[in-house]
Amino acid sequence: MERLRFFLNDKPVEETGLSPTTTLLRYLRDRVNLTGTKEGCAEGDCGACTVAVLEHDSQGAPALRAVNSCLVLLPMLQGKRVYTVEALKEGGQYHVVQETLARELGSQCGYCTPGIAMAMLEACHRRDMDEPWKLDAQMCGNLCRCTGYRPIREAAKQVAGLRPEDRFARALAETRPEPMALAYEAGAQRFFTPGSLEALWDVLDTHPEARFVMGGTDLSLEVTKRYAEPPLLVSLEALSELHVLEPRAGGHRLGATVWLTDLEDYARVACPPLERMLRYFGSRQIKNRATVGGNLCTASPIGDLAPVLLSLGAEAVLRSRAGERRMPLEDFFQGYRRTALGRGEVLACVDVPAQPEGSRALAYKVSKRRELDISAVSAGFRVVVDGEGKVTEARLAYGGMAATPSRARHTEAALVGQPWTEAAVEAALARLDEDFKPLSDHRGSAWYRAQVAKNLLRGFFHETLSTPVPRLAEGHSATVQVR
Repeated sequence: MERLRFFLNDKPVEETGLSPTTTLLRYLRDRVNLTGTKEGCAEGDCGACTVAVLEHDSQGAPALRAVNSCLVLLPMLQGKRVYTVEALKEGGQYHVVQETLARELGSQCGYCTPGIAMAMLEACHRRDMDEPWKLDAQMCGNLCRCTGYRPIREAAKQVAGLRPEDRFARALAETRPEPMALAYEAGAQRFFTPGSLEALWDVLDTHPEARFVMGGTDLSLEVTKRYAEPPLLVSLEALSELHVLEPRAGGHRLGATVWLTDLEDYARVACPPLERMLRYFGSRQIKNRATVGGNLCTASPIGDLAPVLLSLGAEAVLRSRAGERRMPLEDFFQGYRRTALGRGEVLACVDVPAQPEGSRALAYKVSKRRELDISAVSAGFRVVVDGEGKVTEARLAYGGMAATPSRARHTEAALVGQPWTEAAVEAALARLDEDFKPLSDHRGSAWYRAQVAKNLLRGFFHETLSTPVPRLAEGHSATVQVR
């Protein structure tokens, strides 16, 4: 049986006998008495449990990433370096993050402060803190009910991008993080991290009932909220074949295990509609762990990646020992929380094709909070308009309107062949009620969802009248805040 091996505050750790579904938060507080890391929500919403992990980015370069320790299972840390708030003070000297947070009066009761400091630590060592909105995005995953955010934001602004010569800079310079294969067992539970596709097929042949896990931003809630103990988990993190993020034939290949943080950076130039959705997808801590495949394979009707990818005509690429098969992404979703994945099969990547000339595409997310909230309705729209101003193709995809992310095919058909005008859009909207019969729940009534869905298409039309179509980073919000 292999041991769990990782570095905690630069000290090597070896563990056996611990349940593979032990969260890093519980390990820190209960096992090694590092109680600076706090527990608040235990579901990745409050940021009180934030720690930093030295990961690799999409280019393979080392990066210090803030993550929610309540969602990280110990085997996910195999071979990695983890830092808690206790690591900030070095040689009797407080870190610049601590000094600045204290000087700006950004802490009162102190409960949230350790997590805030660790989120600021990532900002401190980022090289891309070049726009004001990135500071908001960095800190939106941390709650504070005492001080208010102004002094915290001011402190974060002062340290962002400083990159001091500290222990973390040394670790970034000296470490080349690589996911490590693992076969771990404790009691009746097992956790595998295969190092190759062949090793993965071997595991699935022997254990067809295995569940896949990557970042744990969804599955770990079963552990923290329902006290589940999954008997067999298989991580895909060490499979480089699934971690591809690159241009492909005029479009893009998005590997299933690509972190959403890296996808957001890539999409900013390469695929602006996708960036618009990712900006308000979740907090920095969540996007540092969540993946393309994880979001799609949950088959949630409110998964925010699906609508924009559906609107862009994406294809799902599935792999197994038998080979590869492809399908339109809309066919990948078979029903509520059900996908087309067969026995011994994984989602390898999503291919986004080159977009036709004349394409106009945008994405929208409607939620009660602007930051870190689940969608009531989300949408990805793309129309192709020819030189005469007529619509030659329309793809209108929605989340939160049906049991799966779905296209509004009647409305699409009503637009095609018509001029791209307000009158044509209003006429097509009469068909939207044929496409969807939304349900009522605590996020919104059926009437509300139906009305929002229509208003989003109206807004899309008016927004595309500007040339070029505005990008989120230029100050245009892709989310609608409702009260």
